[in-house]
Amino acid sequence: MGVAMQPGSYRRVATGGAMHHVATMRFASAKKAQVWTKRGKEKVRTRTKKVACKAAALPQCDLDDMLLPCSLVAENQLDALRKVSVVVADTGDIEQVKKYKPVDCTTNPSLMLKAASMPEYEHLLRSVLSTPEKYLPEERPMSGAIDLLSVEFGSELLKSVPGRVSTECDAHLSYDTQKTIDKGRKLIDLYAAKGIEPSRVYIKIASTWEGIKACEVLEKEGINCNMTLLFSMAQAMACADVGATLISPFVGRILDWYKKAYSREYEPWEDPGVQSVKRIYKYYKLNGFKTIVMAASFRNVGEIREISGCDNITISPALLKELEDCTDPLEVKLLSADAANIQCDPEIPDYTELDSSTFNAMHSADQMATDKLAEGIESFSKDQEKLEALLQSMKGT
Repeated sequence: MGVAMQPGSYRRVATGGAMHHVATMRFASAKKAQVWTKRGKEKVRTRTKKVACKAAALPQCDLDDMLLPCSLVAENQLDALRKVSVVVADTGDIEQVKKYKPVDCTTNPSLMLKAASMPEYEHLLRSVLSTPEKYLPEERPMSGAIDLLSVEFGSELLKSVPGRVSTECDAHLSYDTQKTIDKGRKLIDLYAAKGIEPSRVYIKIASTWEGIKACEVLEKEGINCNMTLLFSMAQAMACADVGATLISPFVGRILDWYKKAYSREYEPWEDPGVQSVKRIYKYYKLNGFKTIVMAASFRNVGEIREISGCDNITISPALLKELEDCTDPLEVKLLSADAANIQCDPEIPDYTELDSSTFNAMHSADQMATDKLAEGIESFSKDQEKLEALLQSMKGT
Protein backbone atom coordinates (compact mmCIF):
# COMPACT_ATOMS: atom_id res chain seq x y z
CA MET A 1 0.00 0.00 0.00
CA GLY A 2 3.02 2.31 0.10
CA VAL A 3 3.00 5.21 -2.31
CA ALA A 4 6.71 5.77 -2.94
CA MET A 5 8.14 4.67 -6.29
CA GLN A 6 11.05 2.28 -6.17
CA PRO A 7 14.51 3.47 -7.30
CA GLY A 8 14.95 3.43 -11.04
CA SER A 9 11.24 2.98 -11.79
CA TYR A 10 9.67 4.41 -14.92
CA ARG A 11 6.53 6.30 -15.82
CA ARG A 12 5.05 7.21 -19.14
CA VAL A 13 3.89 10.79 -19.52
CA ALA A 14 1.84 11.98 -22.46
CA THR A 15 2.94 15.34 -23.90
CA GLY A 16 2.32 16.87 -27.26
CA GLY A 17 0.86 13.67 -28.70
CA ALA A 18 3.94 11.61 -27.80
CA MET A 19 4.72 9.33 -24.90
CA HIS A 20 7.85 10.08 -22.92
CA HIS A 21 9.49 7.64 -20.55
CA VAL A 22 10.40 9.32 -17.28
CA ALA A 23 13.02 7.75 -15.04
CA THR A 24 12.92 8.82 -11.39
CA MET A 25 15.79 8.14 -9.05
CA ARG A 26 15.45 8.46 -5.26
CA PHE A 27 18.34 9.85 -3.22
CA ALA A 28 17.95 9.32 0.51
CA SER A 29 20.70 11.68 1.62
CA ALA A 30 20.83 14.30 -1.10
CA LYS A 31 18.41 16.99 -2.19
CA LYS A 32 17.04 16.82 -5.71
CA ALA A 33 16.70 19.31 -8.53
CA GLN A 34 14.39 18.79 -11.46
CA VAL A 35 15.80 19.20 -14.95
CA TRP A 36 13.17 19.98 -17.55
CA THR A 37 12.85 20.53 -21.26
CA LYS A 38 10.46 23.17 -22.58
CA ARG A 39 8.45 23.44 -25.79
CA GLY A 40 6.94 26.88 -25.52
CA LYS A 41 4.99 26.71 -22.28
CA GLU A 42 4.91 22.91 -22.26
CA LYS A 43 7.19 21.26 -19.74
CA VAL A 44 8.39 17.66 -19.54
CA ARG A 45 10.35 16.26 -16.61
CA THR A 46 13.24 14.30 -18.02
CA ARG A 47 15.49 13.30 -15.13
CA THR A 48 16.67 14.07 -11.62
CA LYS A 49 20.17 14.56 -10.34
CA LYS A 50 22.08 15.23 -7.14
CA VAL A 51 22.94 18.84 -6.43
CA ALA A 52 24.14 20.66 -3.34
CA CYS A 53 21.04 22.86 -3.12
CA LYS A 54 18.00 22.29 -5.28
CA ALA A 55 16.62 25.83 -4.78
CA ALA A 56 19.80 27.38 -6.17
CA ALA A 57 19.36 25.42 -9.41
CA LEU A 58 15.93 26.91 -10.14
CA PRO A 59 15.00 30.24 -11.73
CA GLN A 60 13.04 32.72 -9.67
CA CYS A 61 9.27 32.59 -10.16
CA ASP A 62 7.61 35.25 -12.27
CA LEU A 63 4.35 35.78 -10.37
CA ASP A 64 2.73 37.35 -13.43
CA ASP A 65 3.52 34.41 -15.71
CA MET A 66 4.61 31.53 -13.51
CA LEU A 67 6.21 28.45 -15.00
CA LEU A 68 7.34 25.50 -12.94
CA PRO A 69 9.84 24.66 -11.71
CA CYS A 70 10.85 27.88 -10.03
CA SER A 71 11.65 29.26 -6.61
CA LEU A 72 10.45 32.27 -4.65
CA VAL A 73 12.83 34.55 -2.82
CA ALA A 74 11.45 36.66 0.02
CA GLU A 75 12.51 37.84 3.46
CA ASN A 76 11.74 34.33 4.71
CA GLN A 77 9.95 31.19 3.56
CA LEU A 78 6.71 32.12 5.31
CA ASP A 79 6.53 35.35 3.32
CA ALA A 80 7.36 33.42 0.16
CA LEU A 81 4.63 30.88 0.86
CA ARG A 82 2.09 33.67 1.29
CA LYS A 83 2.70 34.66 -2.34
CA VAL A 84 1.36 31.34 -3.68
CA SER A 85 -0.87 29.90 -0.92
CA VAL A 86 -3.37 31.27 1.58
CA VAL A 87 -1.75 30.76 4.99
CA VAL A 88 -4.15 29.70 7.74
CA ALA A 89 -3.33 29.45 11.46
CA ASP A 90 -4.08 26.04 12.94
CA THR A 91 -4.61 27.14 16.55
CA GLY A 92 -7.17 28.35 19.04
CA ASP A 93 -4.58 30.58 20.71
CA ILE A 94 -5.64 34.13 19.90
CA GLU A 95 -2.24 35.59 20.75
CA GLN A 96 -0.52 33.31 18.22
CA VAL A 97 -2.99 34.38 15.55
CA LYS A 98 -2.20 38.03 16.27
CA LYS A 99 1.52 37.25 16.02
CA TYR A 100 1.54 35.48 12.64
CA LYS A 101 -1.29 37.43 10.95
CA PRO A 102 -2.80 34.60 8.84
CA VAL A 103 -5.67 35.18 6.40
CA ASP A 104 -7.93 32.60 8.07
CA CYS A 105 -7.81 30.49 11.20
CA THR A 106 -9.21 27.10 12.11
CA THR A 107 -10.00 25.30 15.34
CA ASN A 108 -11.07 21.83 16.41
CA PRO A 109 -11.97 20.27 19.80
CA SER A 110 -8.34 19.36 20.49
CA LEU A 111 -7.11 22.91 19.84
CA MET A 112 -10.02 24.34 21.82
CA LEU A 113 -9.20 22.10 24.78
CA LYS A 114 -5.59 23.26 24.72
CA ALA A 115 -6.57 26.94 24.56
CA ALA A 116 -9.27 26.55 27.21
CA SER A 117 -6.65 25.41 29.74
CA MET A 118 -4.78 28.72 29.41
CA PRO A 119 -5.54 31.28 32.18
CA GLU A 120 -5.86 34.13 29.67
CA TYR A 121 -8.99 32.53 28.18
CA GLU A 122 -10.79 31.72 31.44
CA HIS A 123 -13.04 34.73 30.92
CA LEU A 124 -14.45 33.13 27.75
CA LEU A 125 -15.33 29.99 29.65
CA ARG A 126 -16.92 32.04 32.41
CA SER A 127 -19.03 33.96 29.92
CA VAL A 128 -20.40 30.70 28.54
CA LEU A 129 -21.24 29.41 32.02
CA SER A 130 -23.35 32.51 32.66
CA THR A 131 -25.81 31.38 29.97
CA PRO A 132 -29.16 30.37 31.51
CA GLU A 133 -29.60 26.59 31.46
CA LYS A 134 -32.96 26.91 29.67
CA TYR A 135 -30.97 27.77 26.52
CA LEU A 136 -28.92 24.57 26.72
CA PRO A 137 -30.12 21.17 25.42
CA GLU A 138 -31.53 18.76 28.00
CA GLU A 139 -29.44 15.91 26.59
CA ARG A 140 -25.74 16.69 27.20
CA PRO A 141 -26.36 20.35 28.21
CA MET A 142 -22.65 21.06 28.21
CA SER A 143 -22.56 20.22 24.48
CA GLY A 144 -24.67 23.34 24.00
CA ALA A 145 -22.20 25.26 26.14
CA ILE A 146 -19.40 24.05 23.85
CA ASP A 147 -21.27 25.49 20.86
CA LEU A 148 -21.33 28.84 22.66
CA LEU A 149 -17.65 28.52 23.59
CA SER A 150 -16.71 27.68 19.99
CA VAL A 151 -18.45 30.82 18.80
CA GLU A 152 -16.82 32.91 21.56
CA PHE A 153 -13.38 31.70 20.49
CA GLY A 154 -14.25 32.11 16.81
CA SER A 155 -15.49 35.66 17.35
CA GLU A 156 -12.27 36.60 19.13
CA LEU A 157 -10.15 35.02 16.40
CA LEU A 158 -12.05 36.93 13.72
CA LYS A 159 -10.91 40.19 15.29
CA SER A 160 -7.36 39.30 14.24
CA VAL A 161 -7.85 37.88 10.72
CA PRO A 162 -9.32 39.44 7.57
CA GLY A 163 -10.84 36.18 6.37
CA ARG A 164 -12.71 33.34 8.03
CA VAL A 165 -12.73 31.05 11.03
CA SER A 166 -13.58 27.35 10.82
CA THR A 167 -15.84 26.14 13.64
CA GLU A 168 -16.34 22.41 14.18
CA CYS A 169 -19.59 20.51 14.50
CA ASP A 170 -19.77 18.11 17.43
CA ALA A 171 -17.94 14.97 16.29
CA HIS A 172 -20.55 12.83 18.06
CA LEU A 173 -22.89 13.74 15.18
CA SER A 174 -20.56 12.56 12.41
CA TYR A 175 -22.86 9.74 11.28
CA ASP A 176 -26.14 11.65 11.56
CA THR A 177 -26.96 13.84 8.56
CA GLN A 178 -29.93 15.72 10.01
CA LYS A 179 -28.32 16.46 13.38
CA THR A 180 -25.22 17.75 11.58
CA ILE A 181 -27.40 20.04 9.45
CA ASP A 182 -29.16 21.31 12.58
CA LYS A 183 -25.84 21.91 14.35
CA GLY A 184 -24.43 23.81 11.37
CA ARG A 185 -27.47 26.07 11.24
CA LYS A 186 -27.29 26.64 15.01
CA LEU A 187 -23.63 27.68 14.89
CA ILE A 188 -24.33 30.15 12.09
CA ASP A 189 -27.25 31.58 14.10
CA LEU A 190 -25.00 31.99 17.15
CA TYR A 191 -22.48 33.89 15.04
CA ALA A 192 -25.27 36.02 13.55
CA ALA A 193 -26.38 36.96 17.09
CA LYS A 194 -22.90 38.43 17.56
CA GLY A 195 -23.13 40.37 14.29
CA ILE A 196 -20.90 38.02 12.28
CA GLU A 197 -21.96 37.22 8.73
CA PRO A 198 -21.99 33.61 7.41
CA SER A 199 -19.42 34.69 4.80
CA ARG A 200 -16.81 34.83 7.59
CA VAL A 201 -17.41 31.30 8.88
CA TYR A 202 -16.75 27.76 7.69
CA ILE A 203 -18.67 24.97 9.39
CA LYS A 204 -16.30 22.04 9.89
CA ILE A 205 -17.85 18.61 9.31
CA ALA A 206 -16.24 15.17 9.38
CA SER A 207 -16.06 13.69 5.86
CA THR A 208 -18.28 10.66 6.47
CA TRP A 209 -20.93 9.95 3.84
CA GLU A 210 -23.53 11.34 6.26
CA GLY A 211 -21.43 14.45 6.83
CA ILE A 212 -20.96 14.93 3.10
CA LYS A 213 -24.74 14.79 2.54
CA ALA A 214 -25.20 17.35 5.34
CA CYS A 215 -22.67 19.56 3.58
CA GLU A 216 -24.72 19.33 0.38
CA VAL A 217 -27.79 20.73 2.16
CA LEU A 218 -25.92 23.45 4.04
CA GLU A 219 -24.05 24.65 0.94
CA LYS A 220 -27.38 25.09 -0.88
CA GLU A 221 -28.49 27.30 2.02
CA GLY A 222 -25.38 29.48 1.68
CA ILE A 223 -23.59 27.95 4.68
CA ASN A 224 -20.04 27.19 3.56
CA CYS A 225 -18.45 23.99 4.82
CA ASN A 226 -14.92 22.87 5.61
CA MET A 227 -14.90 19.08 5.20
CA THR A 228 -12.39 17.76 7.68
CA LEU A 229 -10.83 14.41 8.67
CA LEU A 230 -10.28 13.72 4.98
CA PHE A 231 -7.93 10.85 4.18
CA SER A 232 -9.14 9.13 0.99
CA MET A 233 -9.65 9.95 -2.65
CA ALA A 234 -13.26 8.77 -2.26
CA GLN A 235 -13.90 11.43 0.39
CA ALA A 236 -12.33 14.13 -1.78
CA MET A 237 -14.32 13.12 -4.86
CA ALA A 238 -17.63 13.01 -2.97
CA CYS A 239 -17.01 16.39 -1.30
CA ALA A 240 -16.38 18.00 -4.69
CA ASP A 241 -19.53 16.41 -6.13
CA VAL A 242 -21.75 18.05 -3.49
CA GLY A 243 -20.10 21.46 -3.86
CA ALA A 244 -18.16 21.69 -0.60
CA THR A 245 -16.47 25.08 -0.37
CA LEU A 246 -13.30 23.67 1.19
CA ILE A 247 -11.72 20.36 2.19
CA SER A 248 -8.97 19.63 4.72
CA PRO A 249 -6.85 16.59 3.76
CA PHE A 250 -4.74 15.55 6.76
CA VAL A 251 -1.11 15.13 5.71
CA GLY A 252 0.57 14.24 9.00
CA ARG A 253 -1.99 11.71 10.18
CA ILE A 254 -1.60 9.80 6.91
CA LEU A 255 2.16 9.77 7.44
CA ASP A 256 1.67 8.49 11.00
CA TRP A 257 -0.29 5.48 9.73
CA TYR A 258 2.25 4.56 7.06
CA LYS A 259 5.21 4.88 9.42
CA LYS A 260 3.54 2.55 11.89
CA ALA A 261 2.32 0.10 9.22
CA TYR A 262 5.62 -0.19 7.37
CA SER A 263 8.13 0.59 10.15
CA ARG A 264 10.08 3.08 8.08
CA GLU A 265 10.70 6.80 7.71
CA TYR A 266 9.66 8.89 4.70
CA GLU A 267 11.40 11.84 3.10
CA PRO A 268 9.03 14.78 2.45
CA TRP A 269 8.96 14.21 -1.33
CA GLU A 270 7.75 10.60 -0.88
CA ASP A 271 5.53 11.29 2.14
CA PRO A 272 2.18 9.48 1.62
CA GLY A 273 0.28 12.46 3.05
CA VAL A 274 2.01 14.80 0.61
CA GLN A 275 1.17 12.44 -2.26
CA SER A 276 -2.47 12.42 -1.15
CA VAL A 277 -2.70 16.22 -1.34
CA LYS A 278 -1.03 16.28 -4.75
CA ARG A 279 -3.51 13.71 -6.12
CA ILE A 280 -6.53 15.59 -4.79
CA TYR A 281 -5.23 18.95 -6.00
CA LYS A 282 -4.55 17.54 -9.48
CA TYR A 283 -7.94 15.81 -9.65
CA TYR A 284 -9.79 18.99 -8.68
CA LYS A 285 -7.93 21.29 -11.04
CA LEU A 286 -8.11 18.99 -14.07
CA ASN A 287 -11.84 18.38 -13.54
CA GLY A 288 -12.69 22.04 -12.97
CA PHE A 289 -13.84 21.78 -9.34
CA LYS A 290 -13.88 25.04 -7.38
CA THR A 291 -13.55 23.36 -3.97
CA ILE A 292 -10.57 24.79 -2.10
CA VAL A 293 -7.89 22.32 -1.07
CA MET A 294 -6.59 23.29 2.37
CA ALA A 295 -3.81 20.92 3.42
CA ALA A 296 -3.69 20.35 7.18
CA SER A 297 -2.04 18.35 9.97
CA PHE A 298 1.70 18.57 9.39
CA ARG A 299 4.52 16.78 11.17
CA ASN A 300 7.40 18.86 9.73
CA VAL A 301 8.07 21.86 7.50
CA GLY A 302 9.34 19.57 4.74
CA GLU A 303 5.76 18.45 4.13
CA ILE A 304 4.64 22.07 3.80
CA ARG A 305 7.42 22.88 1.34
CA GLU A 306 6.46 19.89 -0.81
CA ILE A 307 2.94 21.26 -1.36
CA SER A 308 3.77 24.97 -1.62
CA GLY A 309 1.27 26.49 -4.03
CA CYS A 310 -1.66 24.48 -2.63
CA ASP A 311 -4.77 26.68 -2.41
CA ASN A 312 -4.72 27.01 1.40
CA ILE A 313 -2.35 25.56 3.99
CA THR A 314 -3.24 25.52 7.69
CA ILE A 315 -0.12 25.53 9.86
CA SER A 316 0.56 25.29 13.59
CA PRO A 317 2.41 28.18 15.30
CA ALA A 318 5.54 26.05 15.80
CA LEU A 319 5.84 25.33 12.07
CA LEU A 320 4.93 28.91 11.15
CA LYS A 321 7.94 29.95 13.21
CA GLU A 322 10.22 27.47 11.43
CA LEU A 323 9.17 28.86 8.06
CA GLU A 324 9.62 32.41 9.33
CA ASP A 325 13.11 31.60 10.60
CA CYS A 326 14.23 30.10 7.25
CA THR A 327 15.59 32.49 4.61
CA ASP A 328 16.27 29.90 1.86
CA PRO A 329 14.39 30.25 -1.44
CA LEU A 330 11.10 28.33 -1.53
CA GLU A 331 10.48 26.00 -4.47
CA VAL A 332 6.88 26.16 -5.74
CA LYS A 333 5.47 22.65 -6.13
CA LEU A 334 1.80 23.07 -7.11
CA LEU A 335 0.28 25.36 -9.68
CA SER A 336 -3.30 25.22 -10.96
CA ALA A 337 -2.33 26.27 -14.48
CA ASP A 338 0.23 23.46 -14.64
CA ALA A 339 -1.81 20.75 -12.87
CA ALA A 340 -1.44 18.24 -15.71
CA ASN A 341 2.28 18.00 -15.00
CA ILE A 342 1.97 17.34 -11.27
CA GLN A 343 3.67 14.03 -10.55
CA CYS A 344 1.78 11.88 -8.04
CA ASP A 345 1.77 8.22 -7.17
CA PRO A 346 -0.65 6.58 -7.72
CA GLU A 347 -2.04 8.69 -10.55
CA ILE A 348 -5.47 10.29 -10.25
CA PRO A 349 -8.59 8.28 -11.12
CA ASP A 350 -10.94 9.21 -13.93
CA TYR A 351 -13.82 11.48 -12.93
CA THR A 352 -16.58 9.47 -11.27
CA GLU A 353 -19.68 10.72 -9.48
CA LEU A 354 -20.07 8.58 -6.37
CA ASP A 355 -23.24 7.26 -4.77
CA SER A 356 -23.26 5.90 -1.22
CA SER A 357 -22.46 2.31 -2.16
CA THR A 358 -19.62 3.29 -4.50
CA PHE A 359 -18.26 5.73 -1.91
CA ASN A 360 -18.35 3.15 0.87
CA ALA A 361 -16.69 0.50 -1.29
CA MET A 362 -13.94 2.85 -2.46
CA HIS A 363 -13.30 4.38 0.95
CA SER A 364 -13.37 1.02 2.77
CA ALA A 365 -10.79 -0.37 0.35
CA ASP A 366 -8.31 2.15 1.78
CA GLN A 367 -7.39 0.72 5.18
CA MET A 368 -5.42 3.80 6.18
CA ALA A 369 -8.36 6.12 5.46
CA THR A 370 -10.83 3.83 7.24
CA ASP A 371 -8.64 3.66 10.33
CA LYS A 372 -7.78 7.37 10.49
CA LEU A 373 -11.35 8.61 9.95
CA ALA A 374 -12.68 6.45 12.79
CA GLU A 375 -9.72 7.40 15.00
CA GLY A 376 -10.15 11.11 14.26
CA ILE A 377 -13.86 11.10 15.10
CA GLU A 378 -13.18 9.22 18.33
CA SER A 379 -10.36 11.60 19.30
CA PHE A 380 -12.39 14.75 18.63
CA SER A 381 -15.36 13.26 20.49
CA LYS A 382 -13.20 12.53 23.54
CA ASP A 383 -11.73 16.04 23.53
CA GLN A 384 -15.25 17.47 23.26
CA GLU A 385 -16.20 15.41 26.32
CA LYS A 386 -13.14 16.71 28.19
CA LEU A 387 -14.19 20.27 27.36
CA GLU A 388 -17.70 19.54 28.60
CA ALA A 389 -16.28 18.10 31.82
CA LEU A 390 -14.06 21.16 32.28
CA LEU A 391 -17.04 23.48 31.96
CA GLN A 392 -19.10 21.30 34.27
CA SER A 393 -16.34 21.41 36.91
CA MET A 394 -16.26 25.22 36.74
CA LYS A 395 -19.98 25.62 37.45
CA GLY A 396 -20.53 27.22 40.80
CA THR A 397 -16.84 28.03 41.36
